[in-house]
Amino acid sequence: MRPVRFCRKRFADFVRDRRGIAATEFAVIVPIMLVLFFGTVEFSQGVAVNRKVTILARTLSDLTSQNTSVNDTLIGNIFTAGTAILTPYPVAPVQSTISELYIDPNTHTAKVQWSKGYSPLTPGSAPDKPVPTALLVDGTYLIYSEVKYLYQPTIGYVMAKAGVNLSDVAYTRPRQSVCVLYGTTTCPTN
Repeated sequence: MRPVRFCRKRFADFVRDRRGIAATEFAVIVPIMLVLFFGTVEFSQGVAVNRKVTILARTLSDLTSQNTSVNDTLIGNIFTAGTAILTPYPVAPVQSTISELYIDPNTHTAKVQWSKGYSPLTPGSAPDKPVPTALLVDGTYLIYSEVKYLYQPTIGYVMAKAGVNLSDVAYTRPRQSVCVLYGTTTCPTN
């Protein structure tokens, strides 16, 4: 009988002993808290980069629209100035394009006049993305910029390991003239 009583006493002592509970709870909760913390950090950085992509698209369009004409050097300088916006994030995955669109009064559609950048649009074609109806004013011009960026999280296990594709577009009207000339292009006025 003595061994049974001894075992019961040891089991009762074990059940009443609370010394290891804090360590056990800590071991269970810490991994969850770390995932939440790093997830919040990564998500916040992703939102910040997305905002910078939007600002970059607007800046490219705005800087181009402030000129009466542009050339390859000026376009290169605009891209360089624009990409400085992405600091402190890497510039390498950014893909930017600047185009001028003409709203044809006969067809009431946007057509590309000229395009420069990562994936230039074909002159005379329609832009990749539809122009908002409010901007389709016959016989006018728009500077259209498109920016694509692959955001790669620092800790890929919390968010998308391969990265998140971010993109934005911006439209502005030329400010100093009817259109922004590039090379030998002219401003058609139908």
